[in-house]
Amino acid sequence: MVSHDTAEQPDITVFRGGKEYGKYVWSPYVIKLEARLRFAGVRYTTDAGSLKAAPKGKIPYIECRDLSSTTAPTALQEESTQSGVLLGDSALIAKRLSEWGVLPDLNGDLDAVKSSHDMALIALLENKLYFYHTWERWMQNYYAMRDYALWSIPYPIRVVVGLLVFRKHSAMLHGQGTGRFTAEEIAASRHEIWAGLNALLATSRSNSKASNNDPFWVLGGEHPTEADTCLFGFIVSALICTAGPDSQKEVKSHAVILDYASRIHDRYFPDYEKWDV
Repeated sequence: MVSHDTAEQPDITVFRGGKEYGKYVWSPYVIKLEARLRFAGVRYTTDAGSLKAAPKGKIPYIECRDLSSTTAPTALQEESTQSGVLLGDSALIAKRLSEWGVLPDLNGDLDAVKSSHDMALIALLENKLYFYHTWERWMQNYYAMRDYALWSIPYPIRVVVGLLVFRKHSAMLHGQGTGRFTAEEIAASRHEIWAGLNALLATSRSNSKASNNDPFWVLGGEHPTEADTCLFGFIVSALICTAGPDSQKEVKSHAVILDYASRIHDRYFPDYEKWDV
């Protein structure tokens, strides 16, 4: 664990989109944010929240309460509620909390090469793999994804809203480019990504000084970087999402990926229900 002074930690609530406690949610970005907090030993509570309340209009977001006068600059008061400060976007949340001294700078000690590798891994996951997962979940397994994502909307309104969301994602994926590929082409590219990540993690594990049960990290260092929070989020999301059976099967076929995620879970998320293998 990256040690950090918790003496003046604010009271943080992470809004995850769902009310299930003691479980991961399907969003890789929620898992990424929770990992970022847990790697630093920062305590938080969780709640469902809503897109209407989210400062960026998306999940996850957080509310920070009991901020000291030296922690949160007055420039952020336009994002404040009566009880605290709202922050949105997993990457921006981590950046802001790091600036406030709540979280450590995970990448502060990286040289230019390692920093570039870290950013490249995050880009691969968030700017490419994310769209393959979105396509599989919303285009191929629509009903399972609709009922999970829109759980708070009652029937028959959920049917109408679901169709609107489907059309929005379909148009977005076509414009982004993923929607123009065949299912076979997407599956091949998805396999290439996961196989490459498994090979990278195998090298990192072989070079790691960690014991058999301790986590090892994707860039091969002694501590996690931002890429680890992102990679862990995408792995767990694929393992637990029943609206992505092909991705789940793909990830389960890579032993080193499973070992990487399992070690992190056992160390930092022992209170959460673990995925089935």
